[in-house]
Amino acid sequence: MAYIQDVFPIVQKKNLAKNIFDLTISCPQVAAEAAPGQFVHVKAPGFQLRRPISICGIDREKGTIRIVFEIRGEGTEKIAALNPGELIDILGPLGHGYTILSPDAKVVVIGGGIGVPPLLQTAAAYGKNATAIIGFRNAAAVILKEDFEKNGARVILCTDDGTAGVHGFVTTALEKLLEEEKPDLICACGPTPMLKGVAAMAEDKGIACEISLEERMACGVGACLGCACKTVKNGVEGYSHVCKDGPVFDSKEVRF
Repeated sequence: MAYIQDVFPIVQKKNLAKNIFDLTISCPQVAAEAAPGQFVHVKAPGFQLRRPISICGIDREKGTIRIVFEIRGEGTEKIAALNPGELIDILGPLGHGYTILSPDAKVVVIGGGIGVPPLLQTAAAYGKNATAIIGFRNAAAVILKEDFEKNGARVILCTDDGTAGVHGFVTTALEKLLEEEKPDLICACGPTPMLKGVAAMAEDKGIACEISLEERMACGVGACLGCACKTVKNGVEGYSHVCKDGPVFDSKEVRF
C-alpha cells in the first residue's frame, strides 16, 4: 500500500480529557488509503523524529482522518498545541491494520487507556455486531464511549476505581463475556499485560485474536529496524518490526 508525506490542514480540535487531544485532519489521499488499525507518523514542529499516532477515524467522503493521542513529552505537546487552520506534517497511512471480516461477523474490540482510539474505526465496520470493552483509570479519563455507541456498538465500560461503569479490569469483563458468547474475532490494543491476558483467553477459547503493539519508532517504514519485537511464524522464532509488519499481529505470533 502506498503512503503519502505532505502537510495538511487541521479542521477540528478537541480536548477529550486531561492531556488527551483529538485532531481531525483534511487529507483525502491518506483517508482514501487508510484502514482500521494503521497509524500516521506525525512531525512535531521543531523536532526531527516523527511521532507515531494511531488512526482513530476515517471519513472517505469528507476526506478526513482523526487522530486521538496523549501528551507524553515535548513532541506530542507541540502537536497538541496546533489549532484548526494550521498545517500538520504527516506520513501515512502506515503499518498493517486489523483484519476486517464480513459485516455480520461478531467482533469484540478491547482496549485500555490510549489503546482505545485505534479500535473505534474497527468497531464501526461491524456496527451492532461489535462489542467494545474499554477501560480507563477513572471516570475523568474516559474517552470515546459515545463514539462507539454512535456507531452501533455495545459498550462495556470499565474503570480501575469504579467511578464509572464496571469496577475492574477489561480482562475480567472479557472473561465474563466469553462465558456467555463466542465472537468470531477479538481485536485488542493497550498495555502489554492486558494484551498478554487477552491473547491467553482467546487461545484457550479457540477464538481468533489480533493485538496492536506499541514500540518506539524512528522511521516508521521498516528501514531503521528500531522497533523489533519477537515473533514466531511457521514455527520459527525471529523478529518482526512493529511499524511495517504490525502494529497489528495475530496474537499467536507474538512472544511476550
